[in-house]
Amino acid sequence: MDELKSTIAKNLTELRMHARLTQLQLAEILNYSDKAVSKWERGEAIPDIRVLIQLSELYGISLDRLVKGTEVAQHVKPKHRIISKRAFITVLSVILVWFVATGIFATLYFITPIADNAWLVFIIAPLPTGIVLTVFSSLWGNRTTTALSCSLILWACVVIVYVCVKRFVPDYNKIYVLYIVAAVFEILIIVWFVYRWYMSKKK
Repeated sequence: MDELKSTIAKNLTELRMHARLTQLQLAEILNYSDKAVSKWERGEAIPDIRVLIQLSELYGISLDRLVKGTEVAQHVKPKHRIISKRAFITVLSVILVWFVATGIFATLYFITPIADNAWLVFIIAPLPTGIVLTVFSSLWGNRTTTALSCSLILWACVVIVYVCVKRFVPDYNKIYVLYIVAAVFEILIIVWFVYRWYMSKKK
């Protein structure tokens, strides 16, 4: 068991350093504390199987090689290549959302009965954008980026409702309630992610 801990600790240290990640950066990716990462690399503890799988996917090596292999670092892509690839995929996905929105706008613009409201497509587009960003942030980001993307979803919904009410029910004067409700949900988002951060520090 001690030999296994030593092997895993050595591999984790080499892999992280070769990927040019600090312990804190790796901890944020895994939603753990840097203290936990430090314990793994000193051989004082072994990550659970879920984390080992996540690490093998992050570094692009097999789980077997991560646990048993030697000279594993040579198979790892440097940090900037990992981040660049993920950023490219995320940006491409966001562009696709707006490309689809533009296509829908162009289609609706030539349908006479609803042409005057075709621009509302661009008011709605930030919502799927926020959803896409939240998905990728959950996979590759950290708590901060996920919290920001969740906030984008919330306020995109607020803007959609506000604009639609002003557009179709202009005499409605209680729209301010929407902002109160949204502010409460924003506080809940902040509290939830602060709680997750606090719990990760205890791991």
